[in-house]
Amino acid sequence: MLDLINLGLAGYIAFFLATALSYSILCLGLNLQWGQTGLFNVGVAGFAAVGAYTSAILTTPPSDVHFGGFGLPIVVGWAGAMLVSAAVTGFIGLATLRLRSDYLAIATFGVAVTIQLVALNAQWLTGGPFGIGFIPRLFGGLAGNALAFNFANLATIAVVVLVLYLALERLVRSPWGRVLRAVREDEEAATSLGKSPARYRLQAFVLGGAIMGLGGAVQAHFIGFIAPENYLPTLTFQVWTMLIIGGSGNNLGAILGGVVIWALWALSGSAIQAIFPPEQQARAAALQITGIGVLLSVALILRPRGLLGEKIIVSRHMDLADTLAPPASAKAD
Repeated sequence: MLDLINLGLAGYIAFFLATALSYSILCLGLNLQWGQTGLFNVGVAGFAAVGAYTSAILTTPPSDVHFGGFGLPIVVGWAGAMLVSAAVTGFIGLATLRLRSDYLAIATFGVAVTIQLVALNAQWLTGGPFGIGFIPRLFGGLAGNALAFNFANLATIAVVVLVLYLALERLVRSPWGRVLRAVREDEEAATSLGKSPARYRLQAFVLGGAIMGLGGAVQAHFIGFIAPENYLPTLTFQVWTMLIIGGSGNNLGAILGGVVIWALWALSGSAIQAIFPPEQQARAAALQITGIGVLLSVALILRPRGLLGEKIIVSRHMDLADTLAPPASAKAD
């Protein structure tokens, strides 16, 4: 009996971490836009929805309920999700990135709401309020073995997060990444050096949107079902909280924030189910958002840079330069 409990706990931990890391993918995309470039995107849920629905349409079996059903491999669905999300983000960016940060936030929020309403009402395309089911799941053949299934998905999603982290870290330390931070800190100074802030903002916005689309697709294939209510503004609030708590401007902080906040979200949901009777749990669910909001406020006061604050990066060779530099005492001599 004890072995069964341990196996069940291990399977749940794997499921929890896989879910948390899928949110970390969304955080990495937002970190590129906001943490590195200063783009106030409040439409995370919309870009995740574009990726999720694109991958679902490409990979699901033929259906009379929604458009698509091409039955393509999951990898093709993920690639398609990134491409379509990048195209949608680019189109939106061309129209909105010249706005000030507060107006950009309003515009991206409106776009996210529009995408959610299209998903809800365009039944021929997205299945409408019924969503899209029968989305092929990674390692679906292992679904009968919950432990093996969850650990296989965890390993795959962890590899995706690791690849994104290494790629983004390399970009951050590249001249391109330094220009992004220059645009974020002082646009006029960047312009005086011959850089085009509008062009770099658009590039970061599109790449971040593509990563968010991938995150939405990964979640869709992990769960196996998507519906419009999955992409309400609550999702955007969650991702923003994850990034701020983890550390805006720090890719590792974005990953950590996804795990920490999802843990608090899951624990608070379990507590509500244990404390409140079934007929009151729907109303009590609002306490989850309230609790996360209070935590966010406290964190902004006590640790505004997050758990892992942004590192000052001059060059990818900086660590080597620090190692080779003589100590201060030697310089004084």
